[in-house]
Amino acid sequence: MESVIEEIYRAQSRRVLATLVRLLGDFDRAEEALHDAFAAAARQWTTETVPANPFAWLVSAGRFKAIDNLRRRARFDASLMDIIDSMYPGSEIGEMETIEDDMLRLIFTCCHPVIPVEAQVAMALREVCGLTTEEIARAFLVSTPTIAQRIVRAKNRIRTAGVPYEVPDEAELPERLQQVLQVIYLVFNEGYSASSGPAVVRTDLSAEAIRLGRLLTGLLPHREAIGLLALMLLQDSRRLARIDASGDLILLGDQDRTRWDREEIVEGLALVDSIDASETGGRFALQAAIAAEHGCAEQAEATNWQRIASLYDRLLDVQPSPIVELNRAVAISMCYGPLVGLSAVDTVLKRSQLAEYHLAHAARADFLRQLHRVDEARQAYETALALCQQAPEQAFLRKRLTELSHS
Repeated sequence: MESVIEEIYRAQSRRVLATLVRLLGDFDRAEEALHDAFAAAARQWTTETVPANPFAWLVSAGRFKAIDNLRRRARFDASLMDIIDSMYPGSEIGEMETIEDDMLRLIFTCCHPVIPVEAQVAMALREVCGLTTEEIARAFLVSTPTIAQRIVRAKNRIRTAGVPYEVPDEAELPERLQQVLQVIYLVFNEGYSASSGPAVVRTDLSAEAIRLGRLLTGLLPHREAIGLLALMLLQDSRRLARIDASGDLILLGDQDRTRWDREEIVEGLALVDSIDASETGGRFALQAAIAAEHGCAEQAEATNWQRIASLYDRLLDVQPSPIVELNRAVAISMCYGPLVGLSAVDTVLKRSQLAEYHLAHAARADFLRQLHRVDEARQAYETALALCQQAPEQAFLRKRLTELSHS
């Protein structure tokens, strides 16, 4: 019976929590009710008496447990009676549409602008994905109390600011959706990056971001949400080919493409095709279209760099950014040579926008290396290495410096 309840917890607990937050009006009460409901299930269910609708049973049990707890506390605090009374109107669990809306409400509430971004990430992982504070702390290489404090403060902000537990209206949705997508992408990148920390934990973090992306697109099939899911799948497909057996970074053009995950590529390409991002796509849809060009090239030499450069031109219109300019510089260098790429990177660096960004100096160093300007390339690589914080990238830069010393 224990295994059955564990399976139901994995499958249903986040949906149960989302509905309990709506019914009880408070994250802490909902979490306590969730645990009480599963504890009651462990005591009462047998193999023969598992409810036909476990979700409805758990929501009802959790809600009534919460009301009972509040009634006991109300003996010492009469103000709690108003909270208890508010739990009865509209107390039906509702149809499936309402239940799914609860998940959307939960996602948008966790990513509300009143909450600092790092706390939004922690809230999304804790409340929507169900990770423990210990798992989140381990993934982000910070202490468990730090993550716990972020979550507590986020809940307090939601409570004191009176954040409504709802999906934004049509006028607010585009801006709010972008914030939700950005949080999901931050989670993905934290797992996908080759920084320090247990590899399995970081892989799990990327998997949670993809799962969250699937959930969001299933509930809200917006073009940008689909684009983000496609982008994550296409990037994740290259995971096994990015690092060699020694843990060293392998550049995209040098990767063994037979190690790319074909299932993720096929799914990602189909999603990109479904939204036709090239003309009307937003930032995530356009980035997905760029990733798709790499995904459909069976060899690096077959990559359509002209197409990628044109997509970066569109992305610059949609999202002006020095990072996008840097990526565009790499694309146009593949089309027109390293001198053109070097000029583009130097233009960005002269504005000092990426002066402390190691990848800008690494790109500049690579263009100089291709142009056989060895002394300048060495200096640029040393600058990049001094700024770099990620161990595999540091190892790659040192390898480039060693190669230059022998050239």
